Amino acid sequence: MPVNTSIYTGADGAISLSVPTGAEGDAAQGVLTAYDLIAVGRVQSVRVEVKSEIKVYNELGSRYPTQLRPGNVTITGTIGRAFINGALLKLLLGEAATSRPAGSWVQPAFNITLLVENVAVPGVSSSVTLHDVKLNNWVYDLPEDDVVMESADFTALFIDVGDAPT
Repeated sequence: MPVNTSIYTGADGAISLSVPTGAEGDAAQGVLTAYDLIAVGRVQSVRVEVKSEIKVYNELGSRYPTQLRPGNVTITGTIGRAFINGALLKLLLGEAATSRPAGSWVQPAFNITLLVENVAVPGVSSSVTLHDVKLNNWVYDLPEDDVVMESADFTALFIDVGDAPT
């Protein structure tokens, strides 16, 4: 397998959405199908942040830690999009985006795959897949002299990465 040593720009990237199995995935599938949102377009920026907490143990009389223990892992990020059509808001609120549900409702969950491939280096691509993503914030920005943008913050259950021949 070729080793990926390429550099990338946003022009090399693509974003696609898929759904996990279960009620939350079924709720997301309805939105993805209605808005033809398998390939996400008009995205200006995507940010993914993986944070691994490290728990430090210090003994009395020692200035340096004697042990570093792994803690919780949190995967968060944002997506900025210049195509306002309600899809991201519906992925955040599910059925509550169109009416007020009587009780509790299922919040959609979906997978995000970020793929980059440099056409100057054929045969190698890098991907990051975020699994069981839920949106936790949506912002609509209507500036006076710029492009109307929406952005959404998300949290993922887990992540996997890979370099693969294409």
